[in-house]
Amino acid sequence: MKNTATQTATSLPRAPRDDAHSRMTKYFTMMAIRVVCFVLMVAIQPYSWYTWVFAVGAIFLPYVAVVIANVTTAPAKRAVPPERALEAPRTATVAPAPTPSGVIRIQESPAPGRSAGGETGPRSDTHGRTAPESEDRS
Repeated sequence: MKNTATQTATSLPRAPRDDAHSRMTKYFTMMAIRVVCFVLMVAIQPYSWYTWVFAVGAIFLPYVAVVIANVTTAPAKRAVPPERALEAPRTATVAPAPTPSGVIRIQESPAPGRSAGGETGPRSDTHGRTAPESEDRS
């Protein structure tokens, strides 16, 4: 059965566009750091141990950037709708009076303009005005 309840702002997951934007920002930031590592590896003289640190950064940062960029955020934990968060006030329940035969009987009241025996009274239109009596010309 499909859930037709309306979504509240607190129960909606993060928009895919926002998630993709966040992941692209992380990826481009790491790629910028990789370019800086590559430039510093080549430009700084004399070569020493830090040259190797920049080389490791330039070589392994693309792998790390792709792995981090492909990790999506976990789905948002479903929030409890406000209607369910509020508890209903406790009221004393009254047991209905038992029916003698166990059968529920429904009795309708007579329609306006009719008596209980089914005879019709003076006819009236929808606005409550009484229609004039017709004369018998026999």
